Amino acid sequence: MSTFKAPKGTYDLLPPESAKFLAVREAIAAPLRNSGYGYIETPGFENVELFARGVGESTDIVTKEMYVFETKGGDRLALRPETTAPVLRAVLEANLHKAGNLPVKVWYSGSQYRYERPQKGRYRHFSQVGAEAIGAEDPALDAELIILADQSYRALGLRNFRILLNSLGDQECRPVYRAALQDFLRGLDLDEDTLRRAEINPLRVLDDKRPEVQQQLTDAPLLRDYLCDACKAYHEEVRDLITAAGVVFEDDPKLVRGLDYYTRTTFEFVHDGLGSQSAVGGGGRYDGLSEMIGGPSLPSVGWALGVDRTVLALEAEGIELDIPSATSVYAVPLGEEARRILFAKVTELRKNGVAADFSYGGKGLKAAMKAANRSGARYALVLGERDLADGVVQLKDMESGEQTAIGVNEIVAELESRLG
Repeated sequence: MSTFKAPKGTYDLLPPESAKFLAVREAIAAPLRNSGYGYIETPGFENVELFARGVGESTDIVTKEMYVFETKGGDRLALRPETTAPVLRAVLEANLHKAGNLPVKVWYSGSQYRYERPQKGRYRHFSQVGAEAIGAEDPALDAELIILADQSYRALGLRNFRILLNSLGDQECRPVYRAALQDFLRGLDLDEDTLRRAEINPLRVLDDKRPEVQQQLTDAPLLRDYLCDACKAYHEEVRDLITAAGVVFEDDPKLVRGLDYYTRTTFEFVHDGLGSQSAVGGGGRYDGLSEMIGGPSLPSVGWALGVDRTVLALEAEGIELDIPSATSVYAVPLGEEARRILFAKVTELRKNGVAADFSYGGKGLKAAMKAANRSGARYALVLGERDLADGVVQLKDMESGEQTAIGVNEIVAELESRLG
């Protein structure tokens, strides 16, 4: 046993369980690739100010949860707590928005890091797949992303999730609501930290999960009552488009997002089988983020879906993913000459696109066949001294148990034929 363990709040992904996580990532990414989204990858750490400006200095992410460090050169960097701001930074830095083909549609898959109190469904290192459509103000884009996320979850077999939808208004109507909400919050019995947060960004208080705070927010003013005509019309079109696509959602007038950059459309995917950590993903429109980090006006929309929590949602519904075996053929040599011949054939099979593995370490027949079973291979190749003398190899069908002798030189053609 190693002296070291994974840091608190983290976990290792190990086979065969890791195959489930890969399958979830692929299922979420597949509809995006089919809808014009290109893959983007950003560094695991960025300048602290990118998150302070974009995510918001009043957010828990910036004030409590970021892993911040200083380099030997004096740069203050932070491990990536979220990926929207880094993606927008990368698009601006590469001038993708100047190519004349807006929106820039990208998707990513990667790890995020937040110093939180660990519990099931909430980790200090976690994985997300996300999508961003940058540079266009169009309710069809908002609808597209919601529809694509819904398709991803349904393709995985999930059914017991809900989509919550709201509008956070814009620079015209949000300030009016902000003032009304601040007046309401000043009359509540809140602790000093919460009152301070209310002065910086009162919408953050609505996202407070503490029961003693939520009880006092029952009669809080609702943003939907303050939306300007333009925001109302925009929100109605988003609702109409996703309804026409057959996507079921719930209007949640109290839904806000934990990051400061959101405007207008906001949504969340929740799964009631996960307990307190019920959110499996979410997103919305962030029309002002580009300007917050020093770029031009680039209205944008996006989401991030948690891979870890999606796996937990699958487990909550008892869904077993149909994950094909990583190995189709397993070779079992008995003796040095057989080892040399079968290793060459395994190499040839791999070159021809057949997933093949080999019994390493000089195992006996019984131990090697157990390994073949564990590998999930459809066929086993067994070559011993008597077979060598006859110029054949035993081909065993691991499902039916049927065993056939075939010529050594026929191995590749025979397996390609059987495996299609």
